[in-house]
Amino acid sequence: MAGGIFTAPEGGDYPGELTFYVKITCVMAAMGGLIFGYDIGISGGVTSMAPFLQRFFMSVYRKEALNTSTNQYCKFDSQLLTLFTSSLYVAALFASVVASHVSKKHGRKLTMFLGGLFFLIGAVLNAAAVHITMLILGRILLGVGVGFANQSVPIYLSEIAPYKYRGRFNVLFQLAITVGILLANFVNFFTNKISGGWGWRVSLGGAAVPALVILFSSVFLSDSPSSLIDRGKAEEAEQLLKKIRGVDNVKAEFDDLVEASKASKKVENPWKNLLRVRKYRPQLILSTLIPSFQQLTGINVVMFYAPVLFQTIGFKSNASLMSAVITGAVNVCATFISVYGTDTKGRRPLLLWGGILMCVFQAAVALLIGLKFGTTGVTTALPQWYAALVVLCICAFTAAFAFSWGPLGWLVPSEISPLEVRSAAQCVTVSMNMFFTFGVAQIFLKMLCWMKFGLFIFFAAFVFIMTLFVYFFVPETKNIPIEEMSRVWREHWYWNNYVEDSKSQVKPVTEIV
Repeated sequence: MAGGIFTAPEGGDYPGELTFYVKITCVMAAMGGLIFGYDIGISGGVTSMAPFLQRFFMSVYRKEALNTSTNQYCKFDSQLLTLFTSSLYVAALFASVVASHVSKKHGRKLTMFLGGLFFLIGAVLNAAAVHITMLILGRILLGVGVGFANQSVPIYLSEIAPYKYRGRFNVLFQLAITVGILLANFVNFFTNKISGGWGWRVSLGGAAVPALVILFSSVFLSDSPSSLIDRGKAEEAEQLLKKIRGVDNVKAEFDDLVEASKASKKVENPWKNLLRVRKYRPQLILSTLIPSFQQLTGINVVMFYAPVLFQTIGFKSNASLMSAVITGAVNVCATFISVYGTDTKGRRPLLLWGGILMCVFQAAVALLIGLKFGTTGVTTALPQWYAALVVLCICAFTAAFAFSWGPLGWLVPSEISPLEVRSAAQCVTVSMNMFFTFGVAQIFLKMLCWMKFGLFIFFAAFVFIMTLFVYFFVPETKNIPIEEMSRVWREHWYWNNYVEDSKSQVKPVTEIV
């Protein structure tokens, strides 16, 4: 029944088919990534538009447009400007904590719906902004929406997809993020041409479209069987499982889900257990480090500061926006490598190859910028061939991220935790992702001013470190049912020191290191 990108890999324990219901459900849920991607792409574009800067950030406009002698590295250095971008991510950090409780108590479906609703309100506020306070408040509400969506969507996809297809369906979330970025780049390119200087309002207000998509999708989605069982709706969960698997014989999978739910109910405080119980140490460490490393690649420097970055290295306004469109298109296309390869080649090979390529091309960007701008940041216009070479290296870096750490930075943490701590672990993942996204967004322009081209060496060093981390500490999780994930820890050379035998009972929280 499956075909194309949904052709099944070999292996399997649970009976079932890849039904049309699962396909459409997972695609609709993955659209939650659109709101995150659209915001990443839109913010950098509007901060490069002169009318937007004139209205809200006049000091930046003076340095960028009126003072042509300004050091290129420092022309956009403004903490208020970075607060506009980064306020969303600190809001998402705190919202993800609330969303983890909502997801646990009321299900993934409601959490997604609330994410879309908050994002819609934030988009309307941003489009109508007449003062910087209104602009920041809108960004905060957008952040709440992102926190709720990022908390619920990856878990939902991991729980509802058959384990043989879990990787590629979960990667659809990242694919939606990249599509959102690309759409935002196109919107910025065309709205920048609107006469009258109000194009930025269209760009910011356009966030209402992906918000409506996730709102509409969440209304028609069913909840996941795991969530229904965990909330005492076992009969409904069993009927849903038969529907999404396309067979009546779901006893083995259903029984495993019920047992996982029973085990989760013995854990009175998931947060305390995740943080203190020894057997959850692998999940805690990976849920913390993987999203942190994902942002320390420097990818969001390229994604939400792409137009600013390209203007910094000598591109004109329209040229910088078009270059951002090009990198956005590369981002979308390269993600399909992960859609195909995650469940066939595995998670580890993609992470390792992506890390190696990112390191190489980020170092190349540092070299090219350093040769042209040196430490002074002052240069004449870039030759066309030189500018094209910079864009090519940035595109190669973006492609490497798009097939590796982009999608897998969300997939791996969402699939490694048992049900009893899954919402708490996903909250850690989202919180760490948002914390480092906020940090990078807030200090990037300051770091660019201080570190010059060395900033890209700084990020390349982190890419090298995290590639070593994957080689030694990240196990392969392809083709492992989500409720049987404990086997990967028992078979790992290092993590087997922490986990218990699968037949052991849930220990009280006093079992700590």
